[in-house]
Parts: sequence; C-alpha cells; structure tokens
Amino acid sequence: MNRVVVTGMGIISPIGNDINTFRENLLNGVCGIDYITYFDPSDYKVKIAAEVKDFEITEYVTKKEAKRMDRFTQYAIAASDQAVKDSEILGNVDPERFGVYVGSGTGGMETFLSCAEKLFSEGPQRVSPLFIPMMISNIAAGNIAIKYNATGPCLPVVTACATSTHAIGEAFRAIRYGYADAIIAGGSEAAINPLSIAGFTNNMALSKRNIPDDSSIPFDKRRDGFVMGEGAAVLILEEYEHAKARGAKIYAELAGYGNTCDAYHITAPHPEAEGAKNAIILALEEAGYSEDMDVYYNAHGTSTPLNDLSETIAIKKAFGEEKARNIHISSSKSMFGHMLGAAGSSEAIASIIALESNIIPPTIGYKEKDPECDLNYTPNASVEANVDIAISTSLGFGGHNSVIAFLKAR
Repeated sequence: MNRVVVTGMGIISPIGNDINTFRENLLNGVCGIDYITYFDPSDYKVKIAAEVKDFEITEYVTKKEAKRMDRFTQYAIAASDQAVKDSEILGNVDPERFGVYVGSGTGGMETFLSCAEKLFSEGPQRVSPLFIPMMISNIAAGNIAIKYNATGPCLPVVTACATSTHAIGEAFRAIRYGYADAIIAGGSEAAINPLSIAGFTNNMALSKRNIPDDSSIPFDKRRDGFVMGEGAAVLILEEYEHAKARGAKIYAELAGYGNTCDAYHITAPHPEAEGAKNAIILALEEAGYSEDMDVYYNAHGTSTPLNDLSETIAIKKAFGEEKARNIHISSSKSMFGHMLGAAGSSEAIASIIALESNIIPPTIGYKEKDPECDLNYTPNASVEANVDIAISTSLGFGGHNSVIAFLKAR
C-alpha cells in the first residue's frame, strides 16, 4: 500500500484567512467568536457566532465568477487556491490522477434562504436559475475540479460535523490503494444565517450564554452548547513517492483512518461511546501506534454536555485509563467555534501544526473542572511537547464517527 503525505494547506477561518495567521492565533489562544454581524439577532436567543472576517473573494476569482457561487463555495475555492499554490502540485501531476474530495455539511444555505424568501415574496418566476447549482453541497468540489482541471476521482462527502474528516480519510484511502496520486481534500461551510441559527437553537445545540469569550468552553462544567463557526480548510494529500520525486515539501504523513457509526440516535452520541472508541482504535492501528508514543489528540470537543462527556469516555476506552491521562488533548472549537462541515479539516490543520511546531494549542475559556471530564485538556495556554502522533476526531449528527492520524514527516 502507498504512503500518503500532506504537501499543501489552505484555510479561511474565524481566526485567520491564511495558514500563517491561523497558526499564530491558534497557538496563542486567540478567540474568533463575537456578536453576529450578518443579520440582526435581536429577536434570537443566540446572538454570537464565529464569523470569518475581512474575506475578499476577488483575491481568488473575478466578481462575475463570485456572483455565481454561494459563500461556502467561495470559501472552498479560496482555501483550495492557497493549498494548491502552497503544494506547487499544478503541472506536476497527471490531471487524470488528480482528485477533489471537498464536502459540506449543509451546502449553500445562504442561497437556499435567499431564494426561498424570493419565492414566498415574489413568486416562482423570480427564483434564480442558479439556485440549484449554487445550493447543492457537491458544487464546491465541482468548482474546484473545474478550476484546476482535476479529472480524477471527485467525491464530496456529507456526514454533518464529520464531513471533512471523512473527506480527508476517504481521499487517503483512494491514494493509499492507488486510485490517485494527489487529492484536494477538506470541507467548507457558511451557515451563519437566521434559519440555521434558529434551527440549531431550537434543537438545543447552541450555547445561549452570549458571551463571546466564554461560550465555547469545551470540557468545562459550565458548557451548554456549541458556537457556530464558518470557513473552509483544505489539504493537498499526495502519494509519498510522487511527492518525493518532485521534491515537494512534506508537512506530515497521514497514516491512519477510522470510520464507524453509533447507529444509536440522530443527534445524541452513544452514552458508552463505543463507536467513537472503535474509530479511534482503527486510526491508531492503521497508523502503527504503540503505547510508547507521545500523543496529541485534537478533540471534537463541541462544548455540549453530552458530546464532551462521551468523547472523554471514548478516549479512556481507546487508550486505556493510564495512557489517557498522559496524552495532550485540546479542542480548537474553543477558539473558532464549530465550523460544521469544515470543522474536521480545520482541526486536521491544527493537528499538523502541533506536530510541526511541538506546541500543543490550548482549550481556551476553561475555568471550572467537570469531575466527569477529568483528562488533560490543555487549559487556556499552549504548552511545548514533542509529540509523535496527532489524532483528529470528528463526530457528526447521525452517529458518524471519523478519526484521522498524522505522523511527523519522515
């Protein structure tokens, strides 16, 4: 089987619209959450979110092209452009061996809402002919493939909050088993709008604390829900010998992937965390994990009461109680909220940064210990640690569990 490495990265996020800014803010524990500006949230119980700031799509496409893209596609195009340029893959890969695995949890929610409003206020003739090709969740991947003439496998994944971790994992498998030489992989989301905020609020999923730096507080006893984020994050995955032959820089090796389902409940995690535990074990085993390795675990860590408890149980079961207490854990969502379909890929980048820098990013906003969540969550400040393996976990509505494992570049 082929080895798979990461040769490019790109990101649009609430804490930075390029890798260098994202890295600096991630390691310094900068909070990207603030009061909602996209609409007036006065009548809403939830008034905060982690919005992308100072984003200019015209740095990546023309104004005419941008008008034909929902915001989630714009974010995906921007992050992909950064990653492709970073990797210098163009011109160094056969287009038929070049793929795109970029998913979205909800697709073009902004387009969906605006066209629905147009339908109800002005009638069916006023709905845009671009409604469908802007709204469907596979269209970001389609636009990326067109932009870079990637005529190999193209597989947008949709598994709610686990979307982009699954996309990266499935891309990993495609390269590992010889179906492609390089794949643009990740996820994108732009769902901060009145409909999504109302829906997630009424689903009892969002925090109602409405304090920007004290609402996304994973593993803290006071946690009461997640804070919605947005953006896109993309990796260039490449077959190792292919990357080596062209002299590509290698950030890390993607070495393991676990994919399971709780088959328990549409929104709640399994209370015994069997599915999540099994996904972690599968990723560890494929990556060649041994107990003498130092581990960084980037948690799904949503700041919801059920998820953080269930994930803590999964970590203990997967690693064993003693080892679980010695691994470095943190939740990046404390800084940039829950980016839904882009959460996994942004956290994959955070995991790679931890491996590269030997610095564990913090879980910010942590104040009150939960006796049931009793592991080392790296509270409030980053720490130096020379880790051998980084695990990134994503757990989605529908019971989807996805875990990927990175090793240091060799």
